[in-house]
Amino acid sequence: MHTRIAIIGAGFGGLGAAIRLKQRGRDDFVVFERAGELGGTWRDNSYPGCACDVPSQVYSYSFALNPEWTSTYSPQAEIWAYLERCADRFGVRPKIRFGTDVLSADWDPTERRWQIVTSQGTWTADVLVAAGGPLNEPVVPKLPGMETFRGEAFHSARWNHDARIQGRNVAVIGTGASAVQIVPAIQLEAQRVTLFQRTPAWVMPRRERPLRSWEHRLYKRIPGAQRAMRSLVYWQIEATVLVFLRPALMRLAQRAALANLRKAVPDPGLRAKLTPAYRMGCKRVLKSDDYYPALTRANVEVVTDAIAEVRPHAVVTRDGTEHPADVIVFGTGFRVTDLPIAERIRGRDRRSLAEHWQGSPQAFRGTTVAGFPNLFLLLGPNTGLGHNSVVLMIEAQLSYLLDALDTLERKGIRAVEPTPEAQARFVARVDRRMAGTVWATGCHSWYIDATGRNSTLYPGSTWGYRRRMRRFDPRSYREVSA
Repeated sequence: MHTRIAIIGAGFGGLGAAIRLKQRGRDDFVVFERAGELGGTWRDNSYPGCACDVPSQVYSYSFALNPEWTSTYSPQAEIWAYLERCADRFGVRPKIRFGTDVLSADWDPTERRWQIVTSQGTWTADVLVAAGGPLNEPVVPKLPGMETFRGEAFHSARWNHDARIQGRNVAVIGTGASAVQIVPAIQLEAQRVTLFQRTPAWVMPRRERPLRSWEHRLYKRIPGAQRAMRSLVYWQIEATVLVFLRPALMRLAQRAALANLRKAVPDPGLRAKLTPAYRMGCKRVLKSDDYYPALTRANVEVVTDAIAEVRPHAVVTRDGTEHPADVIVFGTGFRVTDLPIAERIRGRDRRSLAEHWQGSPQAFRGTTVAGFPNLFLLLGPNTGLGHNSVVLMIEAQLSYLLDALDTLERKGIRAVEPTPEAQARFVARVDRRMAGTVWATGCHSWYIDATGRNSTLYPGSTWGYRRRMRRFDPRSYREVSA
């Protein structure tokens, strides 16, 4: 079977690509989704308390505003339902092949198209859009003795809803964005929650509030009002990029975070455990109104000693202390800089993306890769954000993709790839700009790849990136012949 455009993944990126293609009159595409439902990250992460830490008004497609958000920060179920509605509203659900895992995608230099092997058959495509996203492959540490544990154990992104939390001892390993939502949600019903912390996070108040009925009525009756609010919220949080780009400015935010910690955690011992020793922003800054208060409750303990082993009914730290556990929850993140999909996509020289990248993903404008014709990555290397909505970056890349398709067809070109020189210049510019940011102040984070390079974040404003991605730049590409 053949299609003009093959899309991998039906999350925000893949679904957005399908919708924008259809809006432009392009119907010759197919979306491969390995799961039985669409939604990506917002389908997989259904743990208690799961919500977005980016304001609702900007965490949506610009072409599909949602006047029905119930809160200033959207809960997981609402975001997932929003994506479901978008698929139906724009008529792209029939284009999604559910339960179809892409096993390999190889560029055929003779036919100048992609040969795609899936779990449901083989396809060919002229253009390949990889939209698997960076937060889809959980990381679970290999702890000694884990195989002896007799309770339930699972990653936050694979929450076992059959596992009983009420009245039980729950061990939460990790203190990232998932854990700060999980702990307050389960603390109310668990007998005891033991939080194993390797590195404390900087936490700012979220100041979440419900959206009022008059706001819903206003947004439904006057869509322009919601668009204006979206613009206001966008510029408010877009301005915060300055403190990430200028570490000296981050000291002001750091003082506010410490004041928040002092106010929420009166116990000096616990407060000391929760006080980071690195510059704020070097790791992901977390937002929560209830995380610190939850940690002060009598049935919650923060453990900073390293884990030595797991026993049938306990997690044991290096000091020999046994911490009873009936359930273990891993809030230990994802494979962000070593995406498994990179091992399955092979370019002109038959080598995979993973082999080309050698532990440090690189792409021209975070979207196209030298040696991989007609491949477009959504949320590829150096397109992540520390301050705003990644949906904005996705839409910028989709504009670039659409203009690239128009350009190729107008010029009668079958396949292009960025020149190695253009890609090297872009990566070098990103690295130079990254060097002066808060992300380069010395901490170890999931932004950093195996080579020590920050290949995850974009060191600039979304406004600047979107402006650069409005038009496809043929001068940075070369035509690929047989």
